[in-house]
Amino acid sequence: MPNKEFIKNKISYIQKEVQVLSKYKNCSFEEIVSSFDKHTIAERILERIINDAIDINQHLITEQGLKETPFDFKESFLLLAKLKVYPDKFAQEISKSVGLRNILVHQYRKLDEKIFYFSIKVCIRDYIKYCDYILKFLNKN
Repeated sequence: MPNKEFIKNKISYIQKEVQVLSKYKNCSFEEIVSSFDKHTIAERILERIINDAIDINQHLITEQGLKETPFDFKESFLLLAKLKVYPDKFAQEISKSVGLRNILVHQYRKLDEKIFYFSIKVCIRDYIKYCDYILKFLNKN
């Protein structure tokens, strides 16, 4: 059985981070990429949001007894569609955020600044939906 308190705390963190990230959604491309502070803050917030979601995903998958383990971070978003937490199409979209997270965390590839800039708005949109889907799933179970 999922630890609802754990999940709700993580959702609360994500919602707060999304709110802070929203301060940057109307910044121009130049404002973000030319400001070390804005760029670094946005990077870190994106990373934290995605990491918290991965924690939720792994918890739900484990607690729901899906036998498809081990799974990678991207797959964790896809497996939640199998649990009927959200639709497959949404799973496909939000799972792409793991690629950005990996670039930010591991710095194994040069960050494409345009992709990074546009990912701010995408992250805000997707993670608001993600939180709603997770909370609805918890209320049903």
